[in-house]
Amino acid sequence: MGSDCLEPAIRPSAGANRFRAAWMALARAIAVLSGWGIVVPAADFESGAGDVFLRRCLECHGANDPSGGLDLSRAEGLLSGGDSGAVVTPGDPAASPLLARVLAGEMPPAKNGVARKLPEAEITALKEWIAAGAPWPEGRHLDPLERTTDSRGGRDWWAFEPLRATPPPAVAGVIHPVDAFVRERLAREGIAPAPEADRRVLLRRLSFDLVGLPPTAAELDAFAADSAPDAYEKQVDRLLSSPHFGERQARHWLDVARFAETNGYERDAEKPQAWRYRDWVVKAFNDDMPFDRFVLEQLAGDELPDRSEATAIATGFLRLGTWDDEPNDAEDYQYDRLEDLVHVTSTAFLGLTVKCARCHDHKFDAITQADYYRIAAAFWPGPVHNGRAKALGGPSAEQIGFDVLGWTDLGPEAPPLHALKKGDRHRPLAEVRAGAPSFVGPLAGDFPPPPGDSRTTLRRTHLARWITNPTNPLASRVIVNRLWQHHFGHGLCRNPDNVGFNGPRPEYRDLLDWLAADLVAGGWKLKALHRLIVTSATYRQASIHPDLEPLADRDPGNALLWRAERRRIDAESLRDAILAVAGNLDPRVGGPSFKAPIDGEALEGLSMKGGAYQPSPPEECRRRSLYMFTKRGLIVPLMTTFDQCDTTVPTGRRDVSIVALQALSLLNNGWVRGEADACAGRVLAAAAEAGPRVDDVWQRVLGRLPTTHEKAAALEHVMTQSAGDPARERLAWASLCQVLFNTNEFISID
Repeated sequence: MGSDCLEPAIRPSAGANRFRAAWMALARAIAVLSGWGIVVPAADFESGAGDVFLRRCLECHGANDPSGGLDLSRAEGLLSGGDSGAVVTPGDPAASPLLARVLAGEMPPAKNGVARKLPEAEITALKEWIAAGAPWPEGRHLDPLERTTDSRGGRDWWAFEPLRATPPPAVAGVIHPVDAFVRERLAREGIAPAPEADRRVLLRRLSFDLVGLPPTAAELDAFAADSAPDAYEKQVDRLLSSPHFGERQARHWLDVARFAETNGYERDAEKPQAWRYRDWVVKAFNDDMPFDRFVLEQLAGDELPDRSEATAIATGFLRLGTWDDEPNDAEDYQYDRLEDLVHVTSTAFLGLTVKCARCHDHKFDAITQADYYRIAAAFWPGPVHNGRAKALGGPSAEQIGFDVLGWTDLGPEAPPLHALKKGDRHRPLAEVRAGAPSFVGPLAGDFPPPPGDSRTTLRRTHLARWITNPTNPLASRVIVNRLWQHHFGHGLCRNPDNVGFNGPRPEYRDLLDWLAADLVAGGWKLKALHRLIVTSATYRQASIHPDLEPLADRDPGNALLWRAERRRIDAESLRDAILAVAGNLDPRVGGPSFKAPIDGEALEGLSMKGGAYQPSPPEECRRRSLYMFTKRGLIVPLMTTFDQCDTTVPTGRRDVSIVALQALSLLNNGWVRGEADACAGRVLAAAAEAGPRVDDVWQRVLGRLPTTHEKAAALEHVMTQSAGDPARERLAWASLCQVLFNTNEFISID
């Protein structure tokens, strides 16, 4: 389906169209007979005038609503000229208005007040082309989205290209494929990589990355003392097989899935059983569900031949967005909800901002308005019923077949979906059929109709299979990039949610593609990808480099991966780490969420202060932060202080801030003080003397013994805080624990 499908329903009469077609045919015949419309080698045109038109002109003078009536996308448009007449006199550049406007600097027009006069080489190309008779290859139609220009990406953008099958380069002494790509590039740049990190630092990094928890002092000691050649690999395998692995990876995915357990808006009503989707994600990662199946169940688990309650729960992915149960206009709101479904699907699995094409072709990427509606049609439920949308708020348990928060179609047929001019439902354009969008060219096309015995349209199944088709390079690149970011602090492509024109190109394109191809060839297994990444020497580097200052000046963003990045642990890991070192962490996996206590001041903004939020019993609040009830209108203040993400939109990379409020929270928050007191209680019970107690505090909180200077400072702190009063002894030790909770060593990983 081309852009013509989006023209308004009111068109020129059939007679007018026939006249125009005949005129065009006559003009073309005259051109050919005159000798200036002859067929020319495509390469000459493509590298000359055709390239100029594509990159400079078609933004305004394309086939779809051309400015001034001038269509420069095809020979017929060039011949007929625009509203003001002919623009080219073949064989005579001086008599061609198009060239005159270019030479005067009027075309292309200024943008944002900045002139955009063409370079001399491009002006010369136009002159020579006109002088040669303005030849145009037979049947050539220039598509403004086919080629990347200075201002937008085309279908030749790197993210849409097939995966490169470039093997890892041969580097002396390097066996690991990840290291081969990185070390070869570093060698070309004349950079030596950082040495391997200290074993305790390395295990702490690995533990937070794979399970989201700090290693115990015993685990650190055992690894430091293990001289076996596969000691590190054994730690990797231990953590990959831990039930907490799925919890850590689920946290990352829930950000992308905009997970929350309430609807948002004023009433912010609860989404019943949303927690079961969270638990499904945890289990999927623990079971190493292939990623293509992971995509399929979330988009179309209700349509599968082996559908079950679990696959129906997976479709909760589509129900997690905000929901206004009393919109001002129910029909308008359907399209807002549809936009959310397109946005979360395209962002999560494709790393593209397809929602930008709801009202018009994408301004920066090769995504047409038709593409947006082709994806949207997979979720289209039809018109409103009794003033309310039938399904975009979610089908009933009877319709799903299970009492879960899930998704299903209302039947095997769906009413037509029309594109909307400027997104206005009162201005419908042509019908758009559900199908694969055009930006991955080889796979474009309509989805087939369902068989006669189907309960649903099967459109979402087709969409999921298009996303994970091995010929589609987006899904594999995007998930590899997300996993790389979780281990290195930034992706190979720095914006994990936008691999389009406005996102930066990957520094290691061949490495990204090799990993993506390896993932697909290996059956889409993510644990193998995690293992491959974290066993590389690149991952195991220290964060401090012997030549730190000159290299930081040369590559301040560490794009070349010459060292590891020091990273802040996220809000959930911080809370979990405090619980763990205090000895209070409840390690249970799965189950309904708990509601953490919230200070009364934070509840003042709720419209139903008395019954709107009741915390869970204290013993339930010791569970991992993953299981904390997420109310859109009331995120726990400690979590927002440490950059818990917005739950209304997909978030592939959280903001990371360093502000005074964070230190103040760790020093004054009542919950933090309580956990510091619990930690102190265990320290006092473990040893009777001050010296061993200091050692115990350091090992519990930081996983190591204190230095001589640290020990002396700690003893002085405890003595000052207690002031010789036995009644203040526990308070003094709790204060010491809380001081360590505030250290960079505790809240960061090297």
